[in-house]
Amino acid sequence: MQIGLERAGAAAVDTEALVILGFLEQVPEPVRDLGEFSGKALEITLLHRPAGFRAKRLLVIGGGKQADFTSGDLRKAAGAAVRALKAKSVKHIAMALDTGFSSPDYVAAAVEGAILGDYEPDCHKSQKEGKRPVESFTVLTAAEDAEAGIARGRILGAAQNLTRELVNEPGNLLTPMVLAARAQTMAAAQGLECEVLDRDRMKQLGMGALLGVAMGSAEPPAFIVIRYRPNDLAGANGPHLGLVGKGVTFDTGGVSIKQSDGMEKMKYDMAGGAAMIGAMQAIAQVKPSIAVTALIPAVENMCGGRSQRPGDIVTSLSGKTIEVLNTDAEGRLILADALTYAKRLGCTHLIDAATLTGAIVVALGHVNAGAFANDDALLSKLLGAARAEGEKMWRMPLDEEYMDQLKSAFADLPNIGTRWGGAATAAMFLKQFAGDTPWVHLDIAGTAWLDEEKPHLAKGPSGVGVRTFVSLAANW
Repeated sequence: MQIGLERAGAAAVDTEALVILGFLEQVPEPVRDLGEFSGKALEITLLHRPAGFRAKRLLVIGGGKQADFTSGDLRKAAGAAVRALKAKSVKHIAMALDTGFSSPDYVAAAVEGAILGDYEPDCHKSQKEGKRPVESFTVLTAAEDAEAGIARGRILGAAQNLTRELVNEPGNLLTPMVLAARAQTMAAAQGLECEVLDRDRMKQLGMGALLGVAMGSAEPPAFIVIRYRPNDLAGANGPHLGLVGKGVTFDTGGVSIKQSDGMEKMKYDMAGGAAMIGAMQAIAQVKPSIAVTALIPAVENMCGGRSQRPGDIVTSLSGKTIEVLNTDAEGRLILADALTYAKRLGCTHLIDAATLTGAIVVALGHVNAGAFANDDALLSKLLGAARAEGEKMWRMPLDEEYMDQLKSAFADLPNIGTRWGGAATAAMFLKQFAGDTPWVHLDIAGTAWLDEEKPHLAKGPSGVGVRTFVSLAANW
C-alpha cells in the first residue's frame, strides 16, 4: 500500500473514496438528513457522488463522543474504513483528519489502522475471493509535523503485519528453523545482529528444559537471539531490555495430547515469539536509546517415540530441576531457559510474551492480556506504553501463596499446579527463573488470535504486543 500526505481540503481531493469522521455531537452535513447515521463508534454510511466533493464516494465513519476520541479509536476507524471500502473493490482512499486529530500520534494511528485493515490471511488461497489490497491511502491534514506520524505509522503497521504473517503460517511451512531463517532475513534487512543456537549448542549450554520439549519432534529446535544496540555509548552501557517470546511453532500437547477440536489453531502458539521479531524490525528503525535483545526459543511440541513423558525430570539452564507432570505445559519450560539465558547476556529488565494458558482466557476473555510482574516500576512503564498504544493489559496477582501449588517430592518444582489459578501458577513458575531481575510476563493466549473478523481487523492473528514493546523501548 502506498501511503501519501496531502494538505488540500477534503472537498477538493479527487479520489475513489474520501473518509471523514462523524461524532455523536456533530453529524456531518452530507448525512445529517438521511437519518441513517448517529455517530456511534465504527458506524458507517457510504454516499456516492456527494454534493460539494470531488471524491466519487464519501464514507462517514462514527467516532463516538468527540471528547473521548483517542488515537486508538482512530486506528480502528481507519482500519474499518479500509476494510469496508476494499470489499467494494476501492483501490485509492483518502482520509481527512480534523485539526484536533492531526498530531503525529493521530496521523500515525490512521496510517497504522489502514495498513492493518488491509491485511488478509489468505496468502495460501489460489483464488482471492474479492478482497484485493488497497493500492493507496492518503492522509489529508494541514498539520506541519504530519510527516513524522506518517513515518511512524508505516513502521508500526509493517511490523505488526510481519508478526501476523508469521503467526498465520501453518506448522508444516513454519518450523523452528524456518522461523529462525525468517528472523535472520529481517535482521539482515534492518542491520541487526541475529544469532541462532542449534541443538548441539543448547545441549552444551545445558538448556535441558527447552530440549526436553523438542525431543518428540523430527524438526530440530532453534534458539533465536536478535540484538539492537544504540549508537550512543551511554545507551549501550545503560539498561538492557530483554524481550522473550514463546516460539512453539506447533503444539499438539505432546504425550498429554490436546483434544482434536481446535488443534489446528495451535500454529499460533508462537505468537509471542513472532511479536518480538516484529517489534525488533520496528525498533531497528525507531532507534531507541536503550539496548534491546529479543530471545525466541523455537520448538515443535509433538508426539513421537522420543517424546518427553509425564514424570520426566529435566535440568534447566539455571540448574533447577523440573518434574514434567504435563507435557502440554511446555511453554513455561522453554521460557525458563530463555529467561535464564537473557540474564546471562546482560539483560537488566525482562518482558516475556506467551500464549501460555487457557486459564487466562477464562479469567479475561479475549479483551485483555494478563500481566504478571515482580517489579512495580517496570510494570508501570509497560502498562503506560500499552495504554498509549491502545493495547489492553490487566495486572494479575502473583502472591507467594501460589508457590504452594508448585511443590514436588522428586524435583525442585513441577511444571504445573492444580487446575485452580492456572495462569497465576504458570507465571509463578516463570518467576523462579526471572529471579531478582525486574520482569513482566504477558499471557496473550486470549488476545493473539481473533476467532471472528472485526470491523477493523481480519480473522486470525492480531499482532498484539508489538506496538507496546516498541513504545516501551522508544520512551524508556
